[in-house]
Amino acid sequence: MHEVDYSKKWKVLSAIGVGVLLATIDGSIVNIALPTIRQQLSTTLPVVQWVAVGYLLTLATLTLGVGRWGDIVGKKRIYTAGFVVFTVASGLCGLAPTVGALIAFRVLQAVGAVMVLALGSAILTEAFPPSERGKALGLIGTFVSVGIITGPVVGGLLIAAFDWRAIFFVNLPVGAIGVWLSIRHVPDTPPAGGQRFDVAGAAALSTALLCVALAVTAGQTAGYRSPAILALFAVGLLAGLVFVRIERRVSSPMLDLRLLRDPVLAVSIASGYLVFVALSAVFFLLPFYLEGVLGYDTRMTGLALGIAPLVLGVVSPLSGSWSDRIGIRKITMLGLVVLAVSFAAFRTLGTDTSFLTFAALAIPVGLGVGLFQSPNNSAIMGAVPREYMGVAGGILTLTRLLGQVSGIAILGSVWAARVTARAGGSLTGDAASAPPEIQVAGIHDTALVMFAVVLVGMAVTAWGLRQERALPAAS
Repeated sequence: MHEVDYSKKWKVLSAIGVGVLLATIDGSIVNIALPTIRQQLSTTLPVVQWVAVGYLLTLATLTLGVGRWGDIVGKKRIYTAGFVVFTVASGLCGLAPTVGALIAFRVLQAVGAVMVLALGSAILTEAFPPSERGKALGLIGTFVSVGIITGPVVGGLLIAAFDWRAIFFVNLPVGAIGVWLSIRHVPDTPPAGGQRFDVAGAAALSTALLCVALAVTAGQTAGYRSPAILALFAVGLLAGLVFVRIERRVSSPMLDLRLLRDPVLAVSIASGYLVFVALSAVFFLLPFYLEGVLGYDTRMTGLALGIAPLVLGVVSPLSGSWSDRIGIRKITMLGLVVLAVSFAAFRTLGTDTSFLTFAALAIPVGLGVGLFQSPNNSAIMGAVPREYMGVAGGILTLTRLLGQVSGIAILGSVWAARVTARAGGSLTGDAASAPPEIQVAGIHDTALVMFAVVLVGMAVTAWGLRQERALPAAS
């Protein structure tokens, strides 16, 4: 049995925190540069969007496989290599001569990011004692919040002072620091023996995730009834069924499906997915509202959108520590209640909402997510055996990504449909070109759907709480 040296836990946190911060900043910093990249590389909006979409799809496709790979060959080796790949790919992105080359290098960059993100939570969970797991994961939530807030700000400053290539070159020194911290402080914990990588299962799952994520993403423009999109969904479903069949037969599966019978894990995955579905609409729709309806410039919009992540960053470590002491489900349920109330309050948004009023509505969003996320992540990481810790970290990342992808597609479509309906069934342009009062009415309708999604998450959590309370009696 490998003895863990918990005295080095804060040094491990520094190495994991830099990785999470770097990957999070990069995910948010690129979006602000897309208009500039489109202009300077003489391309079109549908093409330049793949600079962001290709990165996201790569993360969603590979995260579980990389997590399992780390369980088998050792997490430190892959985590450190991920920093190297990410840093080299960042330099290549900054040197990209064409948009096609940039998209290809962004995919390579995402491969490095997946190696960092999928294994960071697992490494951190092993470095801290179980009684402090929630606190540790809560601190990672703070790094995520800092990345979300600073990405657009730093990106805007770099683009203004230099050009879009600077947002990639700035990763080079930070990546080098991350490599050094990883080599020096990440423990080289030996993997559990007797495991083999399930190549067939990984291929089937990656195919399923890629097809579904690509269908959900491309369906927003091509239409979900188009033959190509329906074919992608069909291939994804077939690949998913093949994956289940493989996992039931192999001796060392990529994902032991019996783990999902644990109500702690199943409920945490389901409720986490639902929260990110609802939350995706906040960061997708609110920029249209702030700029198109309230008339904010980019700086004011970034400031307004940074309120919720700022609150989340403060609350996350606190909620993680509380869950270590008083239990997980009570804290996650409180977070869901706050989140539901905050989404219901979005129906008070108007065409003349003041900044202070908007801030008062945004603060509960950060509070609700901060209360929910750290305990929920702790539940997932604590519900799996050590030999599947990397997979559990991959599940955290995948839950967030799939929630964001499907949430933007579903709730974005809801908003566009409601705006069109409120406009009498026809618009001269897209939903963002509708009159301000019509856009706001569409946000009000979408807020009801967001509220309903969180209510489903509350019901799932309540069911899970009853199941978990019944476990000791049944044992």
